Amino acid sequence: MTLEARIRDRARAEGFDAIGFASVAAIGPELAERLDRFVALGHHGSMHWLAEGERAPRRRHPHALWPAAKSIIALGLNYGPDENPLQRLGQRDNAAISVYAQGRDYHLVVKKKLKALGGWLQRESGAELKVFVDTAPLMEKPLAQAAGLGWQGKHTNLVSRDFGSWLFLGIILTTADLQPDAPAADHCGQCRACLDACPTQAFPAPYSLDARRCISYLTIEHDGIIAPEFRQAIGNRIYGCDDCLAVCPWNKFASLAHEAELHAREALRAPALNELARLDDAAFRALFSASPIKRIGRDRFIRNVCIGLGNSGQMDAVPDLRSLAVDEAPQVRAMAAWALRQLLDAQDFAAFAAARLAVEGDVGVRAELQ
Repeated sequence: MTLEARIRDRARAEGFDAIGFASVAAIGPELAERLDRFVALGHHGSMHWLAEGERAPRRRHPHALWPAAKSIIALGLNYGPDENPLQRLGQRDNAAISVYAQGRDYHLVVKKKLKALGGWLQRESGAELKVFVDTAPLMEKPLAQAAGLGWQGKHTNLVSRDFGSWLFLGIILTTADLQPDAPAADHCGQCRACLDACPTQAFPAPYSLDARRCISYLTIEHDGIIAPEFRQAIGNRIYGCDDCLAVCPWNKFASLAHEAELHAREALRAPALNELARLDDAAFRALFSASPIKRIGRDRFIRNVCIGLGNSGQMDAVPDLRSLAVDEAPQVRAMAAWALRQLLDAQDFAAFAAARLAVEGDVGVRAELQ
């Protein structure tokens, strides 16, 4: 068997669902050009690491990250859900959490498999290698397309003919000289389902994302107060958004993730918003142990929960929101005030706002009360 065939067999034995190879030398300037356009338009928002700092130039090409690399091994792990995530959006008093965050943190799951595969490859071939899972300055999606795993769809995420929109990606860069696979062709055609499904119109054009309007960015990467124009569109999405992924027609070929650690935890399928609103920092950390949600911290998370409660129409959320209106975190107080404005009648909100304005010193919070 060739080394490539042996790698494929071993990757499948480690649990990977998709595998492909690409030559580092064949990665052209279009990768850097696409990143430059994204940043020049300001579409990266507050994700300054994409444009600034010593790591930013390394994103422009794999050789900028590791000059000795010859080959790319792109790997995909299916995380297909057992239900349509869009059905949660109608349950307004329950939280909608992105599919990828309902199970164990995929960084932990994928990296463990990558390290096992990489260790085997080093022993078999003597080649040097480095493994990457979404935390290093490496652009996984275009590299996965170059290796034939799928194509970047009009929503800019990877689409697979075999797994639809549900693939976690891992990359191994290696000094081994591997026979490359053919790059994946684009099969989006005239379809624009993902573009039309976006609640906040975050796609200024096909294949172009303005992260500043994306609910995933707003609820995860953005720190501070979320702009008023996006709050009602967020609905009950308190961590990420699956809309553009879930409507993709290629999901008709998707299947349930076979990796048990990626299956949804029952506690995170559709938790009650009012119960989440009562989490202090210790309870937040306990609930989201080994979850990617833990990374954003309790304050940002509860900010999102407040928006969900404001959109719920549930008057029984008012006591929790009144408590959060005096939270230590200004972004929580501000979004609790906004949520109360949505739920209370004008007279009751005016009385609440007057009492809070008498003691509130934060400019952002005061703006929500006036």
